[in-house]
Amino acid sequence: MTDAPLIAILEDEPEIRRIMADTLEGAGFRTMGFARATEFEAALRRITPDACLVDLGLPDRDGLALVHRLATESGAAIIIVSGRAQVQDRVTGLELGADDYIIKPFEPAELLARLRARLRRPAAPSRADSRAQARFAGWQADFDRYVLTSPDGAETPMSHAEAEVLRMFLDNPRRLISRGQMLETLGGSGGESFDRAMDVRISRLRSKLGEDPKNPQLIKTIYGAGYIFLAEVGWG
Repeated sequence: MTDAPLIAILEDEPEIRRIMADTLEGAGFRTMGFARATEFEAALRRITPDACLVDLGLPDRDGLALVHRLATESGAAIIIVSGRAQVQDRVTGLELGADDYIIKPFEPAELLARLRARLRRPAAPSRADSRAQARFAGWQADFDRYVLTSPDGAETPMSHAEAEVLRMFLDNPRRLISRGQMLETLGGSGGESFDRAMDVRISRLRSKLGEDPKNPQLIKTIYGAGYIFLAEVGWG
C-alpha cells in the first residue's frame, strides 16, 4: 500500500533494526532502515517519513542533536528508542522535541502501540480536513507547514511536538486543561519526564507567540490545576 505511513528507523544494530522493521511491516507500515545518521540525513532530502524511530547511541553522530534538528525542521513524529534509561536522558530527549521515549529492551508490541498512538494524534490534519489553519489574536497557525505567522507577517517554524500542544489548546479555547487531560490527549508515559517536556513546549510556544513569561496573555497557567488558552479561535 503506497499510502501506508512511512516509518524511518535509525538504529545501528542490524538485529534490532530488523525486529523493528518486521514488526511494523507486519502491521501494514512501510519502513526504511538506516545504520548511520549521515545515511538517514541524506535520505531526508528525497523522502518524507510520517515518523522516525531514533536510537541515541549512533556511531557517527549524537542522537540528541539529530532529534533536535528533526523536531525543528520536519513534521514527522519522533520516537527515541534507546538503552539510556536515566530519567534525565528521557527528559532531555523530550525537551529537545521528541514525542515519546522507549527504553531498550522493548517489547515489539509496545513499540507498535506507542507508534500508533503518536500517528493517531497528528498535529497536521489530513487534506480533507478543513481545520488546517487557525486564527487567533492576530496570529495564524498553519498545521500543514508547521508555521506560526505573527500579526505583522513574520513566520516562525514549529516542531511537531509544539504543534501538537498548540492544536490541543486551539481545539479547547477558554477551557481548563489539566495535566491528566494533556496526557490523555497527547499520549506519553507520564511522570516527571512528561511534565517537564510539557513545561518546555509551552514555554517555547509562549516565546514564539511573543508572550511575557511573567504575565502571559494567551496561555495562562492555573497553578495546581493546569492551563487555559484565552483567545477566540477561527478555523479554515
